[in-house]
Amino acid sequence: MPRRTFLATGAALLTGAPAAHAHSRRVLHVRPGDSVQAAVDLVSGPGWTIVVHPGTYREVVAVPPDKAELTLRGASCDPRAAVIVYDNAGGTPRPDGSGTYGTAGSATFTSAAPGLTVRDLTLANDWLRADHPEITGTQAVAAYVTGDRSHFDNVRFLAHQDTLFADTTALDAFDRQYYRHCHIEGDVDFVFGRARAVFDTCRFHTLQRDVPFTPKGMVFAPATARADPYGFLALRGRITSAAEDAAYKIARPWVPSYETTAWPSLVVRDTWIGPGIDAVTPYVNMREAYPWQTMRFREYANSGPGAVISVPENRPQLTPAEAALHTPRTYLGDWRPYGRR
Repeated sequence: MPRRTFLATGAALLTGAPAAHAHSRRVLHVRPGDSVQAAVDLVSGPGWTIVVHPGTYREVVAVPPDKAELTLRGASCDPRAAVIVYDNAGGTPRPDGSGTYGTAGSATFTSAAPGLTVRDLTLANDWLRADHPEITGTQAVAAYVTGDRSHFDNVRFLAHQDTLFADTTALDAFDRQYYRHCHIEGDVDFVFGRARAVFDTCRFHTLQRDVPFTPKGMVFAPATARADPYGFLALRGRITSAAEDAAYKIARPWVPSYETTAWPSLVVRDTWIGPGIDAVTPYVNMREAYPWQTMRFREYANSGPGAVISVPENRPQLTPAEAALHTPRTYLGDWRPYGRR
């Protein structure tokens, strides 16, 4: 697998580089040679904005819970211009010898802050399996997001396995996330987690993968809490592929060992599904003990070659009355980021 070219300009950045520049009391500007994390560290109190200028910022960035209502945005409207990227995997040894990073710890970008807004950026993990055959923990997360009211607009999420970990701050929390006009790509379970998340007009792109078996991977792996009436909602989007036809599944349910009562929920509606998805059997089990047929997987009004219904029992559909309940307004309640830029 070739390493990605991110189409960014400017010098590469090393963690520990100089801090960002303040233009006003609550706006910080980050330019090549600065550190995005240093700018985050300077934030004190809610309502700050960090503007990331064009460049490739090679570092790990973590936004803690006390940085509430933070906006992190690219200076350009082109999300390819400013790239935050690193290359840890779940099986990468920690420098201090305390073990490996694990799935969540591999993330290039992590946020637990309520009210986070990210726009016009690329968040990437460019770790490649082919470069590290000695590592078996091949999860390599681009973004691990918890915290209620997390909003991503015009953001590219790039990785291979476990690209976007959309999770919650606690097992009993129903944290809400909203993704609009985003590009999310990967191969195995690359949109996964426990969050109540709406993906509005997003593109999900499956990558070519040099393995002799199919499925080569799955787009979604929700792990919704049983008590949460809503999990992942993908609407008005596209599912495209760089792999051969029928090489991928739409989803498989994730029931984590630490939350065996999970009842994964996924609705894909009003979405164009390309030929890369297996239209005959678009869902698969992660473990036989938790068959996908017992999960809350539904579709509605999808189109494209990957949406053709030839075996109805393999493609459970919402009725029109049920579909009226699966909207951004229902999922997000009194928080209404949609339609706002």
